[in-house]
Amino acid sequence: MNLAPPTLQPHHHRILIIDDNPSIHEDFRKILGPADAKLAEELDATEVSLFGDEAGASRAQNFRIDSAFQGQEGLEKVRAACAEGAPYAVAFVDVRMPPGWDGIETISRIWKEFPDLQIVICTAYSDYSWDEIAKSVGGNTDKMLVLKKPFDNVEVLQMAHALSKKWQLTQMAREQMEELDALVNQRTAELRAANARLTGEVAERAAAEEALRRSEERFSKAFHASPVPMAIQRPDGKDCLDANTSFLELVGASREAVLAGSTTFWADESTPTTVREELAARHAVRNLAATIRTTSDERREVLVAAENLELGNAPYHLLILQDITDRVRLENELRQAQKMEAVGRLAAGVAHDFNNILTVILGNTSMQLRNPRLDKKLTSSLNQVQRAAERATALTRQLLAYSRKQIIQRRPLALSEIVEQTVAMLRRLIGEHIALDMQLAPDLPPIFADPNNVEQVIMNLALNARDAMPDGGKLTLTTTRVEVDNASRARNPESQLGPYICLAVKDTGYGMDAATVGRIFEPFFTTKDPGQGTGMGLATVYGVLKQHGGFVAASAKSESSPTESTPTNAITILVVEDEEMLREFVSGALAALGYRVLSAANGRDALEVWAEHRDEIDLLLTDVVMPESISGRQLAHTLILDKPNLKVIFTSGYSSELFGSEFEREKEHLFLAKPYLPDRLAQTVAMHLQSQDAPAFAAR
Repeated sequence: MNLAPPTLQPHHHRILIIDDNPSIHEDFRKILGPADAKLAEELDATEVSLFGDEAGASRAQNFRIDSAFQGQEGLEKVRAACAEGAPYAVAFVDVRMPPGWDGIETISRIWKEFPDLQIVICTAYSDYSWDEIAKSVGGNTDKMLVLKKPFDNVEVLQMAHALSKKWQLTQMAREQMEELDALVNQRTAELRAANARLTGEVAERAAAEEALRRSEERFSKAFHASPVPMAIQRPDGKDCLDANTSFLELVGASREAVLAGSTTFWADESTPTTVREELAARHAVRNLAATIRTTSDERREVLVAAENLELGNAPYHLLILQDITDRVRLENELRQAQKMEAVGRLAAGVAHDFNNILTVILGNTSMQLRNPRLDKKLTSSLNQVQRAAERATALTRQLLAYSRKQIIQRRPLALSEIVEQTVAMLRRLIGEHIALDMQLAPDLPPIFADPNNVEQVIMNLALNARDAMPDGGKLTLTTTRVEVDNASRARNPESQLGPYICLAVKDTGYGMDAATVGRIFEPFFTTKDPGQGTGMGLATVYGVLKQHGGFVAASAKSESSPTESTPTNAITILVVEDEEMLREFVSGALAALGYRVLSAANGRDALEVWAEHRDEIDLLLTDVVMPESISGRQLAHTLILDKPNLKVIFTSGYSSELFGSEFEREKEHLFLAKPYLPDRLAQTVAMHLQSQDAPAFAAR
């Protein structure tokens, strides 16, 4: 077995330059392109000074240079070159190549398909340390060098020559290894054949029997110790010669029952028939999906493998089972999760368009209902339209909740949003004789609570307030951020120092005396007549708050809301909305409040309006998702760079979960979810115009 000594083939000259700068490509072509005798002499002299060898034949030779200006283009050229049978030996790759892949990602992707390609990283920056580069490309530093810009011509030539020769030697070594493997395999086959002939010639019967006994002993040990369920059956499938412990545990039967054939473990009798037919035809059975039924009537999914086996000159079937029940369950769960994710995305898209429509319907209906001179029939019709739109809003929320398919439990919640959702039910429960007012801070941190429990607290407090106003009155719900200091803690011993989110429920009812206040949280205590109250409403409120780490505080005189100030036409608002009807409604509603309104259908139009009225605009009210390649986020970012004190309110029909985490990092902006009524629009705009930037804080 002799191998021919390796001989170097003609030098491989194909090099790929991957750089987004065309001038860099020209520089490489000048250096590596036609041969430069002077550079070649410098290269030879450098090699002699480094290695002490006399220079051999002149290195003045031309490389074949190809260019790619982005990482993806470079990968395609490497593929094409290999398909042509003329692969690249070396690639010079720039680190920065916006807007596509950078150099590190380009190298990683190329090496996944072409690991032999020698790489020179070209950089003028300190983007990555050597350790970071090595880690990013999988540690293949033996095929990579770094070339700093601006680079020396001789250094480029040295790298090109050395790496191309290294690439060539790598290919030659691989060819030699392949030839060696082929020779080894050939020799191995020859030795096996000779060994088989010799074994047949010199083997004695006693030695053969001993070898058989030992073989069966080893097989028996491996068989019984294997964690894979296995059984040895007779060809007719009536009983078993043996079964290992894993098999017995899988089917849940005793060894005696399995060996006697009294246990039927196949859920479908066609499975053993198929196995016997395939083995009778001398076909191996592989990965046959089947179901077994255990003695406890549990069904397990398995993959069946079977082989013909001969023991003591008698034929048997070796049956191997792989329990894939858990894998099948996980696959089903994954498919279910993927389906629900698709439903969720569809629901989010439907909610966006539907909420835009609902905002127009609810907004215009609400504005028309404010007209005291409306015809009664028209008023009744508009009320029905408003109720139907509110039901449609609730339906959209239910669709989003269904798509997530999650069990209700404690999670981060926006308290103001929960209050808004609960108020939709409260309006029908408390009656028309009670006015309902909400003063909800839109930029509060989330609380960690069960949404159903929070809704129950709001409902119990509101219904308790309703019962205290039989002749009518006003119910006010307020959400604010409060800070518990030492003085506050002295008044409320159950509290802890730090920030809290406060829900205040205030009514204009007849109130309670001191004795009643002292017992309001006692279970079953009530001042109502028998049969009219359980006495558990406020007790439930107290219990829920305690479970969530909260407390009930004594009432305090509230400050006037900043939203009560009257806007004037000295304030200019830029409304950006791609839905025409919605844009007209919002513009009209704000104009009716006294604001000066400018509008635009998309980001590009908004930039034109901004260019003309930049100094006049005080607030930007923009949809988040818009056409024309400029989103609401991008528009706001551009305008704030030009005018840092610009107020911004984002609005969208998509679920707020899609944007919530982003807006939490931008405390100076607000998010107004669609659909919304004119009152909610007016309150949010007025509050944000008068707000001051405040530091972020942790909520409880």
